[in-house]
Amino acid sequence: MLSSTIEIVTIGNELLIGKIVNTNAQWLSKQITNIGGRITRITTIADDVEEIASVLKEAISRGSNFVITIGGLGPTFDDKTLTGIAKAINVELELNDEALRMVKEKYSDYSDEGHSSRKELTPHRIKMAKIPKGAEPIFNPEGTAPGVLFRTRETRIIALPGVPSEMKAIFKDSVKKMIRKAVGKMLFFESTLEVKEIPEPDLAPLIDRTMKDNPLVYIKSHPKGGETKSKIQLHISITSSDSKEAKKRLVKTIIEISELIQEKGGKIRKIQR
Repeated sequence: MLSSTIEIVTIGNELLIGKIVNTNAQWLSKQITNIGGRITRITTIADDVEEIASVLKEAISRGSNFVITIGGLGPTFDDKTLTGIAKAINVELELNDEALRMVKEKYSDYSDEGHSSRKELTPHRIKMAKIPKGAEPIFNPEGTAPGVLFRTRETRIIALPGVPSEMKAIFKDSVKKMIRKAVGKMLFFESTLEVKEIPEPDLAPLIDRTMKDNPLVYIKSHPKGGETKSKIQLHISITSSDSKEAKKRLVKTIIEISELIQEKGGKIRKIQR
């Protein structure tokens, strides 16, 4: 396996109506790519059980190694992710003892710290401990609702909260290790070039030629200006288990595309990240 294939599913009506910018998907995809994982699809859907179940079934049928959902794990009526997961894998939700312990300890801590006057577990609080049968809760270092892991034969479904600080904390604390283990020694290398004074239609055949000469390297162009004032960023990347060979191929590609651009009268500079 060249790299683990991973799908991200962001869930929430607020994303679909443009009320909230989907920064979670951008952050998570960058983190996963940097450790050698391969994001094959990012999907955004509503807080709807049928939609969640349908998207997850499709992802499982594609044989994705991981499907990571973001959002919908809280105590309110519109937090429907776990119900959707249960429907997709044809199991029931059940009260999980470990998840309940996590939720109970969180509210006890909140009360002791003066953030909440009530320690008791209300029905809405207990809701966060009801997860698909056979799933495992994942500790949430920053919030109350645990993340959830369900393993199928080929696919691991991971549900993360939508609150960015909580999503990031669970990923760094637990999920990153899972993906890194699945990826093995795969690493991601990249470089960005800025090209001026050559329009994208004239740049396209130069990219095609360079990628043909360097089949393991991917070049993506990002226009930053118009036809009359051309400025284009070239993102050049490679994923490999051999860091020395990957860096060598990346440098070779940069040299080749740079020379071709300069021959056409274009100006080029490397952008430091």
